[in-house]
Amino acid sequence: MKRIMRFMFSIAFCMITGTGYAQSTAGEDAKIEYRYLVDMPTAGVLNKGMVAVTTDVLPQGLLIGRMEVGVFENISFGISYGGDNIIGTGSPLWYKYPAVNLRYKVSQESITSPAIAFGFDTQGKGRYFDSATTSRYAIKSPGVFVSGSKNFALMGFLTLHATGNYSFEKTDGDNFVDFRIGAEKTIGTKTSVIAEYDFALNDNATKYYGDGRGYMNFGIRWSPSEGLTIGLDFRDILSNKKWSPGAADRALRLEYIKAIL
Repeated sequence: MKRIMRFMFSIAFCMITGTGYAQSTAGEDAKIEYRYLVDMPTAGVLNKGMVAVTTDVLPQGLLIGRMEVGVFENISFGISYGGDNIIGTGSPLWYKYPAVNLRYKVSQESITSPAIAFGFDTQGKGRYFDSATTSRYAIKSPGVFVSGSKNFALMGFLTLHATGNYSFEKTDGDNFVDFRIGAEKTIGTKTSVIAEYDFALNDNATKYYGDGRGYMNFGIRWSPSEGLTIGLDFRDILSNKKWSPGAADRALRLEYIKAIL
């Protein structure tokens, strides 16, 4: 498993030191669509020949690395991996399996209709619970999803998102279809604020996980230089998670995107 992380960091190093054109995702000057808000997948897809490396640093020393590639026009593929207690003391608790994501944009945005994308993503967030009765992330992975995104000119740009998904993490007995909504608003040329609400309809039927209020998340994105985007996320504003109730989780996100072809 450690080899996977070394491979991903090697790719990231080659991207930063190699030749190519870097692109950013935050603010009015952004050239690349969001593929995710905080945890919610959108209809954004990497352009052909582009590579994105993303690192999420979450509470309790948890770290997730993700690498995505624009394989063909309107098709991207990625892998991700991480674990708990990677930053800190003691032994890391690696996730049970690496995750994969694939997405295909079936229609481009027009004046009257949103962009639509279908995808598959097995990467959840937070601690991985693995026992005789259940096997799931604290925040379930999207699984199979369909997303729509529509952009509006409003003192910069306002983009609205909606997603329906079905997660394959259902050993807890809660396997309903889920829905999410979200928005991104640019603030100047380099900064955006994002918000999303996960109804968590697939995470409200057990006494151990979701409390039925859903997950409300907020984030800030800043692109200080070409290709680099820095994010600060606040997860679970409504304190929905039963296993660790209390204030919202704070997390960092670093992303670097570059055209290599």
